[in-house]
Amino acid sequence: MKRTVAGLVTVLVAALGLTACGGGGGGDPLAGGNSGSQSPSDTITVGSANFPESQLLAEIYAAALTKAGVKVSKKLNIGSRETYIPALKDGSIDLIPEYSGVLLQYFDKSATATSAEDVYTALGKALPSGLSVLDKSAAEDKDAIVVTKETADKYNAKSLSDLAPHCGDLILGSAPEFQKRPDGVPGLQKTYNCTFKDFKSLDADGPLTVAALTQGTIQAADMFTTDSTIEKNGWVVLEDPKFNFAAQNVLPLINTSKASDTVKKTLNAIATKLDTKTLTELNTKLGAPDKPDASKIATDWLASAGL
Repeated sequence: MKRTVAGLVTVLVAALGLTACGGGGGGDPLAGGNSGSQSPSDTITVGSANFPESQLLAEIYAAALTKAGVKVSKKLNIGSRETYIPALKDGSIDLIPEYSGVLLQYFDKSATATSAEDVYTALGKALPSGLSVLDKSAAEDKDAIVVTKETADKYNAKSLSDLAPHCGDLILGSAPEFQKRPDGVPGLQKTYNCTFKDFKSLDADGPLTVAALTQGTIQAADMFTTDSTIEKNGWVVLEDPKFNFAAQNVLPLINTSKASDTVKKTLNAIATKLDTKTLTELNTKLGAPDKPDASKIATDWLASAGL
């Protein structure tokens, strides 16, 4: 499905605005990958990765904790896992929304768990001293390889297994770190014998990736399954029958020293209310043309959920 140039510019501007939103903790957090000052002992410093859904989840955590009487600061839009995990370890931030499967693979590159429960159990054992995860939610946002309907029809591809014989004809686009992550380019090669013609470094399911797939400069993209752009464009999420991408339940990753009873109770209550359908709906609201504020979406949802 093609968009007009004007329409594409509108989408890009809106998405870029979302990516830049919500730096409520002040300044340029962890600029250049360097840790900032240590979070105060009486404050939970909430961070986020550099994509809109992570920022929205961070806003949900921050708003709920504030309502529970916890002093909160925010350092949003930090960057990739390779940047914010060191910040958690040194105390520059205290809390960040995470995804169970990729987090497990970050700490244990030999991990083989794929189901939600097995991943969660293995993750608890793989975390380094000083870091903890709280309850996982039913909400799941997995990486997936996405192609246009035209590409899917051309190769009669409904799954990665179907696409594998044709990967050499296609260019894959994603964030730079996808080239080295175990479930990224190496995983696709190992699990499906899928070696793409080329890899184009773009962003983590952001405006650059959307634009490249729309324009045809890439023919396959690593995207997140809750991204409303996929359905809007009629794109195809390829099935993953060999489980290259493990379960990816949303859950909080926190410095153990900051996980007080109040903090745990508050964040675990969010986990009971957050499911995949809800997360997809929140992402749709976040991607609206009027560029809504992520913090307002967060507080509105918390109120509607009785939290």
